Amino acid sequence: MEVLEDSVSAWSCKQVAQWLQERGFGEYVELLCGQHRLDGPSLLALTEADLRGPPLGLTVLGDIKRLTIALRRLQRRNQAQLEELGLRPADSSPAEQLLGTAGREWSCDGADRRCNGGDRFYNGTELRLRNGDRSALCSASTAHTHYNGRCKQHLSGRLDPEVWKTIISSIYVFFVFGFTSFVMVIVHERVPDMTTYPPLPDIFLDSVPRIPWAFAMAEACGVILCYMFILILLLHRHRSILFRRLCSLMGTVFLLRCCTMFVTSLSVPGQHLKCASKTYGDIWGKMQRALLIWSGFGMTLTGVQTCGDYMFSGHTVVITLLNFFVTEYTPRSWNLIHTISWVLNLFGIFFILAAHEHYSIDVFIAFYITTRLFLYYHTLANTRAFQHSRRARIWFPMFSFFECNVNGAVPNQYHWPFSKPAFMKSMIG
Repeated sequence: MEVLEDSVSAWSCKQVAQWLQERGFGEYVELLCGQHRLDGPSLLALTEADLRGPPLGLTVLGDIKRLTIALRRLQRRNQAQLEELGLRPADSSPAEQLLGTAGREWSCDGADRRCNGGDRFYNGTELRLRNGDRSALCSASTAHTHYNGRCKQHLSGRLDPEVWKTIISSIYVFFVFGFTSFVMVIVHERVPDMTTYPPLPDIFLDSVPRIPWAFAMAEACGVILCYMFILILLLHRHRSILFRRLCSLMGTVFLLRCCTMFVTSLSVPGQHLKCASKTYGDIWGKMQRALLIWSGFGMTLTGVQTCGDYMFSGHTVVITLLNFFVTEYTPRSWNLIHTISWVLNLFGIFFILAAHEHYSIDVFIAFYITTRLFLYYHTLANTRAFQHSRRARIWFPMFSFFECNVNGAVPNQYHWPFSKPAFMKSMIG
C-alpha cells in the first residue's frame, strides 16, 4: 500500500523506508532509516547538502539529484507542516528556496534590488534563476550581499562566526610574530662579514640605482592596504571568519620565514646597509631586542632596524596578503578598489627592490609562497575538498580545525555594526 504524502510529519522510520522503496531508493533504506533513524520530520528537513556531506556521504550523483527532486516535491506538498516545524523556505539557503534547482544555473547580479520571492520581500543581491525562457527572482538575504563570480549551489547560509576559534588564531599569529622577532635577533648575530662575503650578483639590484626613500614608501603602501582591510573587516558581516583566515595564513607564512632565514644567512645585499654581526648578550638581552622588534612591527617607520632577515621578504608577504584579502572579500564590481589594491601591492614590491633592502629572489619567493598558500587555502575552503580527503586533514590539521564549520564560499555581506549614525545603518545595512 502506497504511503500518503500529506502527513509526512507523522511518519515513522518504517513509513519513510516504504516511501524510499516506492521511489526506487531501496538501497539507501538501511543507511537512512536503519543507521540514522530518519523519520518524517527529519525527512522534511533533509537537504542535498546532507546527502552529499558526512555522515551520509552519498557519492552517486544521479541518485543524489533524483532523491533531492523527490524531497523538493515532498516539501512542496507539505508547506504547512514545514511551517509548523520551523523549516520555512526562508530559513534555507537561497539555492534551496526554489523548487527544481537541480541542474539549473544560478548567476549573481551586483545590484541591490527589492523583489518578490514567493510570499515575502527581501532586501539583498538579486539572484536570477535561468531555465529556458523562464526567469525567477529572489534575494540572498536581508543584508546587502555581493558575490564574486557565479555560484552553483549554496550561495549563502548561516555562518557561525566561532569567535573562540578567531581568538585562537589571534593567539597563534601573536606567538608566531614574537617567535619571528626572536629569530631575527639570532640571525642578526650571524650576519656574514661584508668584507669576506660581498653582496651577491643580482640582475635587478645591479641594473636599477638605489632610491634612498623607497623602503619608506613600500611601508607606506603596506599601511594604506592595512587601513583598507580594516575598513572591510569592520563592515563585513563575516568579519570573524575573515580575521581568522588572515591570522592563520599570516602566522603560517611567517613561521616558514623563521625557518628559511635561520637556516640560510645571505650576505648583505648592498654596501649602503650598515649591517654587521651584533651580539645581544644573554637571553634576557635577546628577549628585550625581540620585544622592541615586535612592538615596532619590524618597520623602519617605527624606528626598527634589522639585519640578516633576507630569505624571504616579510614586507612582501604582508603587502601581498593584504591585497589578496581586499580583492577577495569585496565584490568584483568594485573595480576601483581592486585597482588601487593591486597598484599598492606592485608598487610596494618595486619600492622594496628599489631600496636595495632585499635580493630579487627574496621578494619573488615571498610573493610566490604567499599567493600559493592563499589560493590553496581558499580553494580547499570553498570546495570543502578536505572533508573527503583524509590526507588533507592529516597534513593541514589547523586548516581543518578552523574551516570545518564554514559551509562553502563566504558571501560578501556588509552591514554597519553600530546603532549610530542612523543614515549609515540604512545605507549599508
